[in-house]
Amino acid sequence: MALFKKKQIPPEEIKLDEIDRESKYKIFSPRGEMVIKVILTCWALFQLYASISNKVPLQILRYTHLGMAISMAYILYPATKHADRHKLPWYDVMLAGLFLCVAGYFIVNYKPLQFRAGMYNLTDTVMAGIGIALVLLACWRVVGPPIVIIASCFFLYGMLGKYMGGFLLHRGFSLKRIITHLFITTEGVIGNPLGVCSTYIFLFILFGAFLEKTGIGQFFIDLANALAGWAAGGPAKVAVLSSALQGTVSGSSVSNTVSTGSFTIPMMKSLGYEPEFAGAVEAAASTGGQIMPPVMGSAAFLISETCNVPYRQLMIIALIPAVLYFTGIWISVHLEAKRLGLKGLPREKLPKLIPLMRDKGHLLLPLVGIIWLMLSGYTINRAALLGCLICIIVPYLRKGTRVPFLQIFTALPQAARSVISVATACSTAGIIIGMVTLTGLGQRIGMGIFDLVGNSVFLALVCAMFTSLILGMGVSTTSNYLITSTIAAPILIKAGIPLLASHMFCFYFGIVADITPPVALAAYAGSAIAKGNAFKTGVNATKLAIAAFLIPYMFALNPKMIMIGGTFLEALPMILTAVFGLIGIGGGFIGYLNGPLSMPLRLLCVAGGLCMVIPGTLTDLIGAAVVLGVIVLTHFMSKNKAAA
Repeated sequence: MALFKKKQIPPEEIKLDEIDRESKYKIFSPRGEMVIKVILTCWALFQLYASISNKVPLQILRYTHLGMAISMAYILYPATKHADRHKLPWYDVMLAGLFLCVAGYFIVNYKPLQFRAGMYNLTDTVMAGIGIALVLLACWRVVGPPIVIIASCFFLYGMLGKYMGGFLLHRGFSLKRIITHLFITTEGVIGNPLGVCSTYIFLFILFGAFLEKTGIGQFFIDLANALAGWAAGGPAKVAVLSSALQGTVSGSSVSNTVSTGSFTIPMMKSLGYEPEFAGAVEAAASTGGQIMPPVMGSAAFLISETCNVPYRQLMIIALIPAVLYFTGIWISVHLEAKRLGLKGLPREKLPKLIPLMRDKGHLLLPLVGIIWLMLSGYTINRAALLGCLICIIVPYLRKGTRVPFLQIFTALPQAARSVISVATACSTAGIIIGMVTLTGLGQRIGMGIFDLVGNSVFLALVCAMFTSLILGMGVSTTSNYLITSTIAAPILIKAGIPLLASHMFCFYFGIVADITPPVALAAYAGSAIAKGNAFKTGVNATKLAIAAFLIPYMFALNPKMIMIGGTFLEALPMILTAVFGLIGIGGGFIGYLNGPLSMPLRLLCVAGGLCMVIPGTLTDLIGAAVVLGVIVLTHFMSKNKAAA
């Protein structure tokens, strides 16, 4: 078709597209791309109008958002991994048009549907059935099969529950009841996840797109270089810092790895890091960006809504484990650099901090401003809209950062394109949540596993951890939270863990699946850039991110650590002992602490570090004594070796 034109794709891009399905778009000619951008811009403008005016009814907003997302998914994404990306098949156009008709039917009839709730006619049921099928098919294209398979199993469970045994048994529901419940009511496809996506998530994706157009991403890398590029293992520390900064607005571990890793990984390799370690540092740091406030990979708004926690309070609570996560990676990177004798980059090759902040420091204003607005009591919508406005103004405060005015507004189609994957995941997750509410499965699973583990809270945590790791493999951040919180969180709630701590525990382990073999998408992206072994990169990333496997246990067993039922002053001693514990664990895993460690000393370090992350004064004292003893011993051993 005339909309398409053959062009060469770099080999590196093909590899990354295979890793991240959400970035594998069809390739259009300039004319075709212009048509797509116009459609996406109109969609983005409608979303802005709905947010500013608050006049669009809930059902119309959600069905419109869903209609645009699913129809554009068929237009922009190829049917299979190996399909020709230069062609737009007739059936993709037909499927896109068909779903627009389905969405249009429910938009036009949303009031009559309210009057005949529970008494839907044949047309309602058929249109709802077509809608569910097209949502699942689109999600398979965009996000991948895991979440679609899970949603399909839940759908079948609704019909076949009466044939199940044990705690899974329920009376079963008719096909009509399931279809209408899932697509017409606000407890299924257009339920809470899609509602959050069509309001908060879209605006923050738009905010992130505006930040990119202002050049703040490159500013983050320059700032990280100025702060840490000269230190031991400088480029690796730059990767940690820049990924933490990018993570404040990024919505994907893989995209974060690719954007910052294209710069930091070659730097690390040039300094002497092995490819598998260089890729692992970037993957682990970029994955941590998904737990970094204020966006948390778009999941922060869902957590706030689901747990009924004010968003500004959630940001403060989530900051503690995020800081501990990056502290753990920083410690491991520093010790690895010391072990290998790797130095930083020459200061003359790095940006100077004071001139950088003088010339471009104002580019931080959008990020600082939106956080201040939310902490000051503004609604999420209002803060995001004002943040977007600040983004448009800020580049023009200084001559050196000005960009073409129209370039900033290319953020509109970019944001609309980016939200497609989130919307398809949210709508598919709505099927899972709808079936859970219809059948009461969440409580049934919680009770079943609780009967299995008895009264052991620790075993319940272990079960929830493995469940979240498995369910989080190969899915986007948003779907990750929606799946793990629906299936795994009830296990912990039943065991007595507070609601918010339970949801954050499952979300964090679902995120860690991005670097945990065998399905470690962020690690694979890092290895593709570093040209290293993907599995070894995943193993190294898991070692570096060991804090991510410990911190959730800490706040689940002692929620006061994240100020649930406590204050910051009560949490502070736990945070400090956790940092010291991470030093011991990092030293044990890396094999260096003031000097090389033998295997017995490494085991002692890990044991001492674990003692300090387990709540309790006695364990803290024992752990501190062990780690301090190893530090003193290796110090004297290094001095004697140097003297000899």
